[in-house]
Order: sequence, then C-alpha cells, then structure tokens
Amino acid sequence: MIFKILHVILLASVKYFFTLPYAMIIGLNYQQALISVLIGGIGGFLFFYYLSSNMIKLLDYLKPKICLFIPPFLKLKFHLFCQRMTIKKPVRIFSKKSRFLVKVKTTYGFWGIIIATPFLLTIPVGAFLANRYYAKRPQTVPFMIISIVSWAGLLTGIVHIFPKIFF
Repeated sequence: MIFKILHVILLASVKYFFTLPYAMIIGLNYQQALISVLIGGIGGFLFFYYLSSNMIKLLDYLKPKICLFIPPFLKLKFHLFCQRMTIKKPVRIFSKKSRFLVKVKTTYGFWGIIIATPFLLTIPVGAFLANRYYAKRPQTVPFMIISIVSWAGLLTGIVHIFPKIFF
C-alpha cells in the first residue's frame, strides 16, 4: 500500500491531471488518493519551482564552459554550438520554444499559467514558466497551490459524478 501511495505522489508531481483517476483505479480509497495527489502536486510544484531558478543560473554559467571539455573528435561536430556559446551576441535569436513561451505569457499571462498548469501544462513546465516570468510576484506560489487544490476538487467531483468512465 505504501508503494502505491508513493507511486501516486511521484506521478502527481509530474503529470497531475490523470493521477487521481489512476490512484482510484489501482485501489486506493478516496481519502488516500486525494491526499497523495495533493501532496504530490504541491510538493512537485514547490520542488520544480525552486529548482528551476537554480538550474537557470547554473546553465547560464556552464554554457560557455562546456566547449572547453568537449573532446577534439567531437569539437568538429559541435563547432557551431561552441561558437554560439563562446561569443555573446547582443541580438536575441528567437526559436520555436521562445516564441511559444512568449505567446503563452502575452496571451494568457499570469492567470493563464496558474489555471492551465495542472490541467494543460505539466507541473514542471508550469513551475518553470511561473518562476521565469513571475518570480517577483509574492502571490505566485499561493495562487498555484490554490489552483492545484481546486483542480483536485474538480477532478474528484468528476470521478464521483461519472464513476463508470474511470472504473
């Protein structure tokens, strides 16, 4: 039973939306499923939120130094990568990823990220976006926790109203 609960907690910390029906399917009762999903979702968000700021700083520090440790036979293959990392350009290059992140931020904003994180986005992606764009707001973490708890309540209601879909 402990392994089932730990499995649900770990799964909820990464992919939140499908975890509550999954917990009920594998045999956890209602209280165990709800508590483990909430612990996993909130714990996963806090872990990824505070980890992402440190990871961003670490990657920014390590990117120029990676090319110093690449073996010579791989330097030919990663020549362009090393040139980009060693030369700092003032002009920003937009990729599909950066365009997507800017579109999410400008179109949906703070509330879009808060509401969509447990449902559409995964917990790690939502934590990264919240930390990247809204880390200065003191209400980011409490609103995200409220969103995770609200989605758990909504999913619990759906599981109880339509039990034949999940069982």
